[in-house]
Amino acid sequence: MGVAQQTGVLLPSCPDLKLALVLGERALFVNGDLQTARRWFDSAYRLAELCGDPSSLARAALGLGGIWVHEHRTCAESEMVRARQRHALSLIDPRSSTALRLRVRLRGEEDYRAGRHATIMELLAEVRGSGDGQALAEALSLAHHCLLGPGHAAIRLELASELIGQAAVTERRGDLLMGLLWRTVDLYLAADPHAERGLEELRGLLARHDHLAVGYVADAIEVMLTIRAGRFAEAEKRAGECFERGVAAGDMDATGWYGGQLGAIRWFQGRAAELLPVLSDLVSSPTLSPIDNSYLAGLALAAAVAGDRRAAAGHLARLRVEEMPGSSTWLVSMYCVVETAHLLQDPDTAARAYALLRPFADLPVVASLGVACFGSVHHSLGMAALTTGDLPTAVEHLRAAVRGNLALGHWPAAALSRWRLGQALALRDGTRDQAAAREQAAAAREARELGMVLPAVVGRSSAGQDGCRLRRRGRHWQVELGGRLALVDHSVGMGHLATLVANPGREILAADLAAGAWTREPEGGSAQPVLDEQARDTYRQRLGRLEAEIDELESMNDLERAAGLRLEREWLVAELAAATGIGGRARPFTGSEERARIAVGKAIRRALARISAVDPAIGEELRATVQTGLRCCYRPR
Repeated sequence: MGVAQQTGVLLPSCPDLKLALVLGERALFVNGDLQTARRWFDSAYRLAELCGDPSSLARAALGLGGIWVHEHRTCAESEMVRARQRHALSLIDPRSSTALRLRVRLRGEEDYRAGRHATIMELLAEVRGSGDGQALAEALSLAHHCLLGPGHAAIRLELASELIGQAAVTERRGDLLMGLLWRTVDLYLAADPHAERGLEELRGLLARHDHLAVGYVADAIEVMLTIRAGRFAEAEKRAGECFERGVAAGDMDATGWYGGQLGAIRWFQGRAAELLPVLSDLVSSPTLSPIDNSYLAGLALAAAVAGDRRAAAGHLARLRVEEMPGSSTWLVSMYCVVETAHLLQDPDTAARAYALLRPFADLPVVASLGVACFGSVHHSLGMAALTTGDLPTAVEHLRAAVRGNLALGHWPAAALSRWRLGQALALRDGTRDQAAAREQAAAAREARELGMVLPAVVGRSSAGQDGCRLRRRGRHWQVELGGRLALVDHSVGMGHLATLVANPGREILAADLAAGAWTREPEGGSAQPVLDEQARDTYRQRLGRLEAEIDELESMNDLERAAGLRLEREWLVAELAAATGIGGRARPFTGSEERARIAVGKAIRRALARISAVDPAIGEELRATVQTGLRCCYRPR
């Protein structure tokens, strides 16, 4: 007795099931219609369950995976498909072709979600020996998708070439299109000058018979090239059309890719702050890849451009730069990290980003499968060096960035790199440097022609400020003078110097600098005030800090700096003793203190020597304008 007779329920016929599978496979592999394919395979899976057909169940579960990895983005959808695939795998012969293909799919999905590729590559080696052409083609494509980080260029090209050859074995047009697409993407990711040839070959095949999924990626690459050409209005129109095609194809990346393309356009237009609402929504979208950090990084940058430093710093902290997986959006994420660090003047983050980016200096910053391009990685390296104050390195990288962006035909990125090169030259060689002026003038001219708004200069005084500025950056001090910038380690002398620079023309007692107790004197006041209770407490607190610093320096065998601090400590002890009368009562100072003069003078001179070692021009100017003695003063010229 059949199942229908036993239950009294009218069950679907096998022809309905077979038709659903055929239509699903045609939609997926021939037409690239991911949305239609999902519907047919979902129907086929349900029909196969009702018919009790394990083989068809497995084919339907396999088809639900699609052609990319992570096509089902919400947690619920993704887990449902994985559960169906595992269930189907448990019902069929483990030696069958469908079982092998299901294992390939499951391994690829697991690797991609974890940001790795080792297990899919191990299985690929096994599949090569199986003689199963379809399983091998799918394994090659999925492995390629798990290897989209910047460090895998060579192996990706090998996989793409092997897939193109394997298409002759499977005789599936979709395999050939995927192989050619992957190869084209690889060439763009490697800045290969002949990448356009790959795109033209792909376009030729698509013209004969469209494939929605592959055609969508080809359209996205065209948007990227239009942005590179600086045709922003046309690029924005094309991005909208590309988004509509992605939706029609059922590609879950459609929204994210459109956001990335719009982000690149607005960045080069100088309008990144406008993207804050869009990026805020995208960051929490369940359609994003689990290893994609580019939208959070973009949100940090947009917040920094908008002047919201607190939000920008918070988003930057969430990124955990060293822990970000090397995905297809890693370089874009790092580009945004570096630009945000520069706007926030965060040298520590910039230095960490520089170390991570250095091995990929000659690559372009391309998002995903050619969605958007931000120019040469040399630009990010130059900006990171600029932020840390390493001006020679910044100039070197930014020169290379200009050359690299010209070779890419990325005119907006070339103009931006030229502008930043001019900034770096001005900081290194002075605002009147002719080379700096030439680069900045050329960048401004190119920007006007392209409709760009170049970013404001960050990290140097404005034109009307000729004096020095010191700003504390964690364990460093950023020194700016005459359009130049130096980053110097913290020291006691740098703290004294910062007080003087913040009060140009005002004489400050060496004793007050040593104790850290200086306050503005009242107008007309000439006599030194008595050492009141608050001042004595400040002196005692400073003594406690000095003890800890001296111990630390001695443990590090830095005897010279320890000796300087001991001198200051001795002066403070003597000062407290001299300022305290019978019964611990405070009494007025009787005159200047030689020990304070010596301690403060030595500390400031050591600080000036540190500055001169980094930037001799700044050091020379400060030596000429900083006065030390019983009273210290900074008198800018």
